[in-house]
Amino acid sequence: MLTRPELHGTRGAVSTTHWLASAAGAAMFDEGGNAFDAAVAAAFVVQVVEPHLNGPGGDVPIMVHDARSAGTVEVICGQGPMPRAATIEHMRALGLDAVPGSGLLAACVPGAFGAWLTLLRDHGRLPLGTVLAPAVHYAEHGYPLLPRAAAMIQVMAPLFRTEWTESGHTYLRSDGTAPAAGERLRNPVLARTFGRLAAEAAAARGGREAGIEAALRAFYEGFVAEAVETYLSRAEEIDATGHRNRGLLRGADLAGWRPGVEEPVALEYRGHLVHKPGPWSQGPVFLQQLALLRGFDLASAGFGSADHLHTVVESAKLAFADREAWYGDPHHGRIPLPGLLDPAYADARRELIGQDASGALRPGSPDGRPPRLPRPARDRVPVPVPGPGERPGWMEQLADGVPAVVLLTASRGDTCCVTASDREGNLVSATPSGGWLKSSPVVPGLGFPLGTRGQMAWLDPGHPNALAPGKRPRTTLSPSLVLRDGRPWLAFGTPGGDQQDQWTVNAFLAHADFGMTPQQAVEAPTFHTDHPPSSFTPHTSRPLGMTVERGFDPAVLAELRRRGHEIREADAWSLGKVCMAGTLPGGAVRAAASPRGQQAYAVVR
Repeated sequence: MLTRPELHGTRGAVSTTHWLASAAGAAMFDEGGNAFDAAVAAAFVVQVVEPHLNGPGGDVPIMVHDARSAGTVEVICGQGPMPRAATIEHMRALGLDAVPGSGLLAACVPGAFGAWLTLLRDHGRLPLGTVLAPAVHYAEHGYPLLPRAAAMIQVMAPLFRTEWTESGHTYLRSDGTAPAAGERLRNPVLARTFGRLAAEAAAARGGREAGIEAALRAFYEGFVAEAVETYLSRAEEIDATGHRNRGLLRGADLAGWRPGVEEPVALEYRGHLVHKPGPWSQGPVFLQQLALLRGFDLASAGFGSADHLHTVVESAKLAFADREAWYGDPHHGRIPLPGLLDPAYADARRELIGQDASGALRPGSPDGRPPRLPRPARDRVPVPVPGPGERPGWMEQLADGVPAVVLLTASRGDTCCVTASDREGNLVSATPSGGWLKSSPVVPGLGFPLGTRGQMAWLDPGHPNALAPGKRPRTTLSPSLVLRDGRPWLAFGTPGGDQQDQWTVNAFLAHADFGMTPQQAVEAPTFHTDHPPSSFTPHTSRPLGMTVERGFDPAVLAELRRRGHEIREADAWSLGKVCMAGTLPGGAVRAAASPRGQQAYAVVR
């Protein structure tokens, strides 16, 4: 039985990880906007109301189907590169064997703002001031603080009071105490930043597009870049190393970057053409799993059966092993993506899936070259997380690069999701993340922190994901967009770090193989393997580990244990927050949102 109805409408649909963002996005249809305007408005609200998971200093890949393009899909890459001064030699000189997951050293060029404005400029209809207005309102007048955000601020409060004082001014009460869940939190400095960017756009001559270009210049070459330059050229902030380090990002890095528009990677699966971002993300992992699963009859196995869960998990292990060995920025090296997605390669890899669980990380050789695993993955030595009391609570949080309160939450990897569709056939999906409040201090005068995505690059010069100046670190962010019969069908995504391309695979299979509606699919019990090393420091893994939500048949779990899986049961409805928006024949739209976390909501017009 569903907890929510699948929503159908006639004008537009929005599904995001926060109800205020979905409502703000849907309001753009009343202003004459399309799905792209709706997505941009929702995204800026998400930056305000989910500051523990993303912000203007973060990153986002955006999947776009413009109805004017006759079946063409594109990717707007909002993953900024590492600074020009970011080298392996510099990190080694600091005594590091990995990029810290917190502080200033891991900051990349903030990509989210540029990507959203590129979407608005090239595909939207409304001026920047209109789509920014809801975010300005919530930043200035306040919004109810989410429980997980409140928990994060509570743990980090001692650091905010003594070290990251600008974060304290932003997130703590005037007396230095942490706000409670549900309390109205304001960020007037961020409201002024957004307001100034909107004013730059409004003052520009030449129309809507010229105004958006003016706002881009103000961010990447003007007052935002100047504030970043001023702060990072002087500040030395404590990070996961326990020491104060100076950041490498400078204004020139921002001035020399704009978002790229790229072709996606695509694969056909049972009548659905699934599109993902390239190997600078983990997106192709989704497609590699589908390529393996095409050789199995999941529908006959039955949803929730041992064969279903075992087959999907073992396929994921093989796909993620290839991610560890081969994925990286294709602008900085040859990534064998055609070979990884070749049907013959999938056929050969499929033979490795047996009846028992595998604990070995087994990347393949799609082009004959031996795979190269980075050192932490090759050594398979999990880094222990210190227990409570061994050092300050905030230091434990800095040592773990994921945007969650470690040891307090079951779902450790998290981010946000924005999806939208409209009656014209426009479709968009994005997973904004980075620049969250836990891992980096707020930049004075801007009201938001920088990102820490650089932690995902390896200090291994021979690896495709090696740290290098101007190079994009491989990200976990991975939205999806599906066409069927050449027409727009579904856009979807979820929070979840490394698990994004497992939980969304599960929801997609529930729809494509098991015949569930989108709402049924996002509410269905889910699971994942903990086999691949985490992309976040300290890169831990459970080689035989499998996490399942409560609700699966105990006999199925017993059979999985017999096959060698180390089962860990999570609370029901605790893994992910899959959001979907799509179209229906005749110009209708639909949207679905997971009830997990009691936060994601869909709104239609």
